[in-house]
Amino acid sequence: MTARSGISSFFLMRGAGLAAALALATLLVGCGDSAQQKAAAPPPPTVTVAKPTQRTVSDYDEYVGRFAALDSVEVRARVSGYLDSVDFKDGQMVKQGDLLFTIDKRPFQTALDQSRANRQLAQSNLTFTESDLKRAQQLVTEKTITEQVFEQRSQAFRNAQASFAAASAAVRQAELDMQFTELRAPIDGRIGDRRVSPGNLVTGGTSGNTTLLATIVSQDPIHFEFTFDEASYLRYERMAKEGADVASRGPGVNVSLKLIDEKDFTHEGRMDFVDNAIDRSTGTIRGRALFKNPNSVFTPGMFARVRVPASPPYQALLVPDTALGTEQAKRYLLVVGADDMVTMKYVTVGQVVDGGLRVIKEGLAADDRVIVDGLMRARAGIKVTPQEPAAKPEPQKK
Repeated sequence: MTARSGISSFFLMRGAGLAAALALATLLVGCGDSAQQKAAAPPPPTVTVAKPTQRTVSDYDEYVGRFAALDSVEVRARVSGYLDSVDFKDGQMVKQGDLLFTIDKRPFQTALDQSRANRQLAQSNLTFTESDLKRAQQLVTEKTITEQVFEQRSQAFRNAQASFAAASAAVRQAELDMQFTELRAPIDGRIGDRRVSPGNLVTGGTSGNTTLLATIVSQDPIHFEFTFDEASYLRYERMAKEGADVASRGPGVNVSLKLIDEKDFTHEGRMDFVDNAIDRSTGTIRGRALFKNPNSVFTPGMFARVRVPASPPYQALLVPDTALGTEQAKRYLLVVGADDMVTMKYVTVGQVVDGGLRVIKEGLAADDRVIVDGLMRARAGIKVTPQEPAAKPEPQKK
């Protein structure tokens, strides 16, 4: 062996040793990292689970509509004349019989006095002709007067009776005209603003050009009118024939309502009318409900939403609405199994009822443990640490 070959063998052996040492060091470092990672692996995330709430509920349909007064009256005069006074404040509540307007009474008082004088004249003539006829009856029996004279006196008495009846009718008409000079509220309700000021000529009567003085709309109770489509109408009618308590033509079906600035349907009323024909242009039919309005909060023309029962009561499962997730057009819940593994269940949802609970119609069992808190830490296929929701503290007794 030469000196050069010996040197080469020495360096080869040394290089092989260094490579083995490096490989061993790398293996030791890798084993240390795996052990550290295994030791540092986080525990399963903690989530709050709860079983669905069971409750008897009914399905509801919601519609938008407007309030309408039961009674609405345009105040117009029955006689013509100059307006003497306005006896109310614009916008105030009025009772039936309250004085609203007064028309100048003097011409009507004069006409009444004249008609009463004419009636007295007719009464006097009637009394005379009646006495004259009684005398004629005795005279014609004694043949003192002829039959022709007797018939003339009978005719005079009948004419006097007719004149007295006409004069009496004229008095009654003059008394009515006198009453009509005072315009009183025909209904209870809220009156609008006056349309005519005192001193103006008011045209009255029954023709179409009478003067509008004011309008009155009733307040309590009040109607709420809305429309629903033909398919809903058919569904209501069929359920009504099956004896279900839903919106139908029968009275007494309870409905609820909320105003545009309210969150819950807190106002209770009842259906009292469904129209007799479907509108051809819109394909809808008009319904109407009756609500009490003691504080006059509901105003004719105001918008609101009404909730109408759309099914008979049934037993349903409910979960917090916040527990639901959305995947495209599907709704799902995350459920924890007996092995604490999370699974996804697609469900069919219904309405939201009081307390923010969502009705689950299909896809959920009564004993499922639904994740209601910690949804951001859970996903399908992982293991979690489920815990029951904390009990709410009972209110302290005073």
